[in-house]
Amino acid sequence: MRAAPAFQLTIDRFGAWRTALAVPWLAAACALGAWLLAGEWTLPRTAACVMGLLPLAAYPWLARVPPMSLRWDTETWRLGPVALRGEEPWPGGLAVAIDLGPWMLLKFAHDVTGGARRVTWLPVQRRGIEPRWHALRCAVYCARPAQGTPRTPRAAIRQNDKNERP
Repeated sequence: MRAAPAFQLTIDRFGAWRTALAVPWLAAACALGAWLLAGEWTLPRTAACVMGLLPLAAYPWLARVPPMSLRWDTETWRLGPVALRGEEPWPGGLAVAIDLGPWMLLKFAHDVTGGARRVTWLPVQRRGIEPRWHALRCAVYCARPAQGTPRTPRAAIRQNDKNERP
């Protein structure tokens, strides 16, 4: 079985993600405001208001997504800041959590030794990367290491090759 070809993408457009978050946020804010205006203030109503504001306060945290560089090198997925494009520091696995056609939510599970598993969620939209969208979808759904390919880093393979030569 052949591995999917190498692929690299800078993920830096999040308009669809922010809109998807803003619509329910706005609906919740309007519903909470209407509910508060419709009745008298009691202690349970005040407590419910505070509890209702907590999810609304999460919007800025959820909407803030830093630009990332995602790369498939035919052996593993790698993720990192855009400044380190081509030298992404975090290896891991990639899975599709939601696929709506022109928009996907990807789950990047970092390869961590020992500690708790770290996950980075990557909202990716077709708008802005139209020429690369098909290649991204192919890589996401088809990228598997080639059979017989060692799972060691390339630098270690090169070092082993140097050590074996006379």
